[in-house]
Amino acid sequence: MKDSFGRNITYLRLSVTDKCNLRCRYCMPPEGVTTLRHQDILSVEEISDIVRAAAEIGITKVRVTGGEPLVRKGIVEICRRIAAVPGITELCLTTNGTLLDKFAAELSSAGVQRINISLDALDPAIYARITCGGDVTDVLRGIAAAEAAFNATQLNAVKLNCVPQRGINEGEIPKLRAFADRNGFAFRLIELMPIGKTADYARAHYLPVEEGIAVLSHPFCTACNRLRVTCDGKVKPCLHSSQEFPLRGKDYKEVLREALLAKPKGHNLSAADSLSARNMNAIGG
Repeated sequence: MKDSFGRNITYLRLSVTDKCNLRCRYCMPPEGVTTLRHQDILSVEEISDIVRAAAEIGITKVRVTGGEPLVRKGIVEICRRIAAVPGITELCLTTNGTLLDKFAAELSSAGVQRINISLDALDPAIYARITCGGDVTDVLRGIAAAEAAFNATQLNAVKLNCVPQRGINEGEIPKLRAFADRNGFAFRLIELMPIGKTADYARAHYLPVEEGIAVLSHPFCTACNRLRVTCDGKVKPCLHSSQEFPLRGKDYKEVLREALLAKPKGHNLSAADSLSARNMNAIGG
């Protein structure tokens, strides 16, 4: 289905939780965040029904996100149900990788085809600084498990994402690229975005990139083909818009159509902070 500007919308980013076991500085503010109650997040059944409705209006690709999706109870069953929806031909998941060694094989069996792993540093001290105490060895174990579970059946199934941060991890980027090349992983740089309560951090450490998804220096709005569903059941036509469309208690298909047709032509992040009222952990990226 096309939006008001002729873009064919085929991609749904679906957040299943706002909780995370890390506290990355560009995602969560230093004082922490208040997370949703269990009854406030979408149930497994609601997620299945939303994806089914999305497929009926033309969505073919779903990416499961968080927070950290692997902390969500029932994540394997959620993925299994999404993969079984007629019309969904690609199921991906984005994770910080710290729990992936426990879940990689099950996720692959459940129908996940591709996995994106966030890794901003190989140096343990720098990684711990960025994540407020995370252990990079947990991620490396997860990456190894993902390689075993996914690369055997799908070419380029494992991708590493890095957020460049001025004064923090510039020196890690060549090492991360070499690590990805050595292991046959795709590697992508994603620019910091001034969003929510971490906008000040993003402005202080913003480092433009010349490749990857560069939202600020190289906007890709004209080719945007996605909708987002938050873990509390709101459709966001644009990551950086304050506009949200509640799904709960309504006709999912009609709400998704309404949100799709409300997609703006583009954002204006080069001139101002994001208009989104949520922190990144509550959106799903």
